[in-house]
Amino acid sequence: MISIDEVEPPDPGSVSQGWSERGEVLISVAATSMNPTETALRSGLWPTIALPLTLGWDVAGTVDGVPMIGMLDSGAAAEYAVAPAGRLVPAPVSVPLVDAAALPLAGMTAWQAVREHARVEPGERVLINGGGGGIGGFAVQLAKAAGAYVVATASSRSAAQVKELGADEVIDYLAGPLSVAEPVDAVVNCAAIGDRAAGALPGLVRDGGRVVTVATPVPATDTVRAWHVVVRNDPADLAALTRMVDDGRVRIDISGRRTLADLPELHRLAEAGGLRGKVVITPS
Repeated sequence: MISIDEVEPPDPGSVSQGWSERGEVLISVAATSMNPTETALRSGLWPTIALPLTLGWDVAGTVDGVPMIGMLDSGAAAEYAVAPAGRLVPAPVSVPLVDAAALPLAGMTAWQAVREHARVEPGERVLINGGGGGIGGFAVQLAKAAGAYVVATASSRSAAQVKELGADEVIDYLAGPLSVAEPVDAVVNCAAIGDRAAGALPGLVRDGGRVVTVATPVPATDTVRAWHVVVRNDPADLAALTRMVDDGRVRIDISGRRTLADLPELHRLAEAGGLRGKVVITPS
């Protein structure tokens, strides 16, 4: 159950906050963003995490008046949060601070999938499965920025938006079994799909190609390599992304703006698969 409670502001450096690192700072939160994987946390997927817990991994806010963004272990769905200073980077200056809350987790996940694991090269054909999601939207842009020909899957309601983000082709994943006109060099899977659909993805890849998944595990084959990526909280990656935002090479696509009071409804929508893109959440 999600409840909105009035509590004392967190105390930087307090052991009761569960932080083990020194040099913590107090963040006046401008916004967090909704990550559907937070519903898995609530369902008990990570039993080592003690509940109750303040939700919110992405944070955008000010530290002593300076706009910053970062990814926290938890606690950003509040008016104030604490974080080790080293986990925060200056916010992009070209977008509203509230919107920048959509960047950290989804952006770093896409960066590490596309840049570090898929190692997309100019001229390659890349399939982004789940291009209409928060991570998928960033993956489309990063693959395009790397010089790839980008094929993306999306629903009909997201197709135009995914095209605007840079996809050269958009396939309606609801139209039937996924197929491509010619084999791709790499697949980046950003969608929670069934095991059968996951097992079919390597069949879309040329011999010697690769599949990177940030969601459902995808099996390797004799001719296709596969990796399952769990995001690493890397402020250097986040800083690189903010530069790309300010350079106009990456756009932060906001599909909704809500408040903390809407958090229970957003989780219900996420559990039903009803969220598209990134929704930012302000304290009030």
